[in-house]
Amino acid sequence: MRPTFAHESVPTMTPAASLVFTTLLSHGPLTRTEVGRRTKLSPAAVTKAVRPLMELGYLVEGADEEARPAVGRPATLVSVDAGRALFIGVKVTGDEIIAVLADLCCRIRVSRHVALTGREPQAVLPAITALVQELLTEAVGFGVQVRGLGIAISGDVDRADGLVRYSPFLEWRDVPLAELAGTATGLPVTVDNDVRALTVAELWFGAGVGLSDFALVTVGAGIGCGLVVHGRVVSGAHGVAGEIGHLSLDPRGPLCHCGNRGCVEAIAADPAILRAVSAATGRQLTDVAEALDLAHGGDPGARAVYAQAGEAIGKAIASLVNLLGPERVVISGEGLAAYDLFAEGIRDAFAASAFGTASQCDVMTRPLPFEEWARGAAATAIQSFMGSDTYEEQP
Repeated sequence: MRPTFAHESVPTMTPAASLVFTTLLSHGPLTRTEVGRRTKLSPAAVTKAVRPLMELGYLVEGADEEARPAVGRPATLVSVDAGRALFIGVKVTGDEIIAVLADLCCRIRVSRHVALTGREPQAVLPAITALVQELLTEAVGFGVQVRGLGIAISGDVDRADGLVRYSPFLEWRDVPLAELAGTATGLPVTVDNDVRALTVAELWFGAGVGLSDFALVTVGAGIGCGLVVHGRVVSGAHGVAGEIGHLSLDPRGPLCHCGNRGCVEAIAADPAILRAVSAATGRQLTDVAEALDLAHGGDPGARAVYAQAGEAIGKAIASLVNLLGPERVVISGEGLAAYDLFAEGIRDAFAASAFGTASQCDVMTRPLPFEEWARGAAATAIQSFMGSDTYEEQP
């Protein structure tokens, strides 16, 4: 179910108020005139949107002393009061849980890690609960209430219902995670796909700030993609928009865990690379770091596997750019440790497959530690709390 909050905590957010809040979150402090220019709202609409948020202390005004005019008062700036509320963000991987305590501007104040002893919900949920309790204790020192919990998890996640339909790395199916975590922690909970959550943070605070259309492609244990279209993170009618990891490039290629063959993930994700390098070198490798060491050491079989993986990623990005035409594609994820081995394949395949001026899309890399993914989860909790309209929810 959608999370609910105490009536006195936040006003009923109109689309204009949500737009003003997220604009100030990403670009503030701003004058009211600048807010109107960026949002295309009239001065009266800006004032109407700002007033209730200021009354509750989520927005504050202050003089811009550095912009003092030659005559008269300094300009008045509106900004988000970062210390007005706290949020917890949790990123769940196949091996560990990363949790952060973030303020209203989604700045990380405290972070925690814990290794998983098992992947079943009965092991993961108590670990999440324990970390949340630690951070709630930390929050006491800030003197501010924690207003929401965001959980980011890989796979097919129904944010509207808080349901993990399928997480391949955890082998979960139909787990009502928002309900379970809400009961265990007493907090309003937002659950989302981890790449989409990271995309929210990049839209508000990272490489997507100021862009109307961009994509975030993550490489590592899987191949993920978050999409922003017209300034909104898109999940699609079925919640799986952007699944380029399951774009089939070769119907006779390796079998993917989804049941198809030749998927990008079956060629370029870490488990696929580990299997392919083991087969190419005749060695029984147990960790992708070993495969990476072989490739960096010049082993021709290992280097060929990484080159093929780069080609698959480049083709997938070109397909994405041809379909949606984003201004920028950001490549991130733990798989960037091998980017020097991927880079040429990605570049050449993208150039060969991107159609016309689509090849002018800015493709960049951005290493992001897992704390940033947890920060993305906190951003989704802020979205839910403030009624932000930057996310296109499923019908």
